[in-house]
Amino acid sequence: MLVFFTIQPYLLIMTLEWKTSDLPVAYPDAVAAMERRVANMIDGNEGEQIWLLEHPPLYTAGTSAKQSDLLDNRFPVFNTGRGGEYTYHGPGQRVAYVMLNLEQRNLKDIRKYVWSLEEWIIRTLAIIGIHSERREGRIGIWVVTPSGEKKIAAIGVRVRKWMTYHGIAINVNPDLSHFGGIVPCGIKEYGVTSLHELGKMASMSDLDEALQRAWTEIFTQ
Repeated sequence: MLVFFTIQPYLLIMTLEWKTSDLPVAYPDAVAAMERRVANMIDGNEGEQIWLLEHPPLYTAGTSAKQSDLLDNRFPVFNTGRGGEYTYHGPGQRVAYVMLNLEQRNLKDIRKYVWSLEEWIIRTLAIIGIHSERREGRIGIWVVTPSGEKKIAAIGVRVRKWMTYHGIAINVNPDLSHFGGIVPCGIKEYGVTSLHELGKMASMSDLDEALQRAWTEIFTQ
C-alpha cells in the first residue's frame, strides 16, 4: 500500500511587537535600529514592530525639505530618507516608528497605508477626547482651535521592499516654541498645538494605551 503525505510549506508567522523606550533616544541610534530591523524583516528573521519613544530636541529634514524653511538651527538637524519636509522632535512628543510588512498585510498601496496611519491618529485622539481631521493638501492631522486651525500630529514614512519605517509623531506636551526654528512641513499659515494646550492633560502612557486600542480598529493585529 502506498501512502502519500502532503507537506505544507513552513510559514514563519510573526506577531506585531510593541516596544516602548522610557528614556529619550538619539535620532541616529533610532534610525540605525530601524534600518537593522527592516533588513531583518526583509530576510525573514524578525517580525513587525511599533516602537514608541521620545527624542531629545532636534529637527529632521525629509526628502522634500527646503533650506529656506530652516529658520533657526538651534537644535541638531538630521537629513532623513522619510517623505515630507522639516519637522521637530523633542521631549513631550510621542513618536511611533511603525515597521510593517505591507506585502504580508496585503497593503501594497502607499496612499492607503498613509491614510490608515492618519485614521489611526484620528481615532487615538478621539479616545483622548479630541476631534481631529485631515486637510486636503496639508500633511498631518489638524484640530480647530479658537485661534485657528493647528497641527497636532505629523506623518512621515519610508518604504523599502514593502517594509515600512519612520511613522508618526503626536504632540502631548512638548515645548511648542521649539517649532519656531522651522516652517513645520513647509506650511506657514497655520500653527502647532498639543494635547495639553488643548486642555487634555493626558500622560504619555494614556496616549500609548489609546494608540494600542485604536490600532486594532484599523489594522488586523
